[in-house]
Amino acid sequence: MVMFLIAASSAFGWLLALLQVPAMVSDFLIGISPNDAITVLFIVIILLLLGMVMDMAPLILITTPILLPVATTVGIDPIHFGVLLIICLAVGLVTPPVGSVLFVGSAIGKIPIEKASKGMIPFYAAMIVVVLLVAYVPEISLYLPSIFEP
Repeated sequence: MVMFLIAASSAFGWLLALLQVPAMVSDFLIGISPNDAITVLFIVIILLLLGMVMDMAPLILITTPILLPVATTVGIDPIHFGVLLIICLAVGLVTPPVGSVLFVGSAIGKIPIEKASKGMIPFYAAMIVVVLLVAYVPEISLYLPSIFEP
């Protein structure tokens, strides 16, 4: 199943490159606002919304070839983008309506999903703060890799 997913996403990535979708998305996102901070906010919002309705593994394979060129255009380091991508999609794993991890947690705790979602509200706020900090303070995600740079 994993090999099929990787093969399908590779073919999808090739098709996207052939149709120049990353360039069109990049032009669209940069055209919305000339301000890089607003473009980063759009990237974060797109990733959070997609993370709410899809699983993490396919989204990594689908969104990376589309959004990485946009991120590098606005000056985001690829490592920083990778960390931001994973954090945004991880928030989606615990956010309804799909939130697979939230469903597993409520099943293990034997509580209804509604009660689990209400209990998560303060944590959602904290997660959004962390996402915004990582998005706008790149040193948070780039400090550790800078230690190992030759």
